[in-house]
Amino acid sequence: MFEGLFQPMHLIIILAIALIVFGPGKLPELGKGLGKSIRELKKAISDVTSDIDSTMDVKETPKEITVSPAATEMKQETATKKTVKARKKTASGVSLQ
Repeated sequence: MFEGLFQPMHLIIILAIALIVFGPGKLPELGKGLGKSIRELKKAISDVTSDIDSTMDVKETPKEITVSPAATEMKQETATKKTVKARKKTASGVSLQ
């Protein structure tokens, strides 16, 4: 449907129609406004992408991990039980290696 829309002859016809409709004095203003709007659109898109990139680069700082006294006590008991078992095995003549 739109295969040959932007051929040189078609563009000349579109430009001639625009010249007739808007007049020769108004065409430069329309071009200037169109260029300005495209520049503003590009700037807005780049601002949004840079904002997204900057928020993606921000990493959360690791939160301090607090260990409860009960957990510490449980670890000590487990370590003590393992040490006692190891001593019993070595005392009875069984080697750990």
